[in-house]
Amino acid sequence: MSATYGGPTSVHWWMADRSHDGDGRAPWVLGQWPNGAIWVFVAATVLRWTPWDAIDTELLYVGRGALLVWGLDELTRGHSPLRRLLGAVVLGWQLAALLTAA
Repeated sequence: MSATYGGPTSVHWWMADRSHDGDGRAPWVLGQWPNGAIWVFVAATVLRWTPWDAIDTELLYVGRGALLVWGLDELTRGHSPLRRLLGAVVLGWQLAALLTAA
């Protein structure tokens, strides 16, 4: 039996976990833990708030790199169309930021 998710205008279609086997009653998945790339981004962002100006630029690029990894991971392995779309948006945003910073 194949799952029925509705159409692209349905909230369930955007949020339902496509890896769920089944009957169309797949759970909604917004995030999953542990997520290493997001933890690296959060750590780099928090460390940028400290007075260590000497490594501010390095932490900025570590955080951006972590978001690049996260975006690519969500784009390729996201369990719902919403997560894949969010991955594509974050990936594009970070690539644009890196290209304009150079």
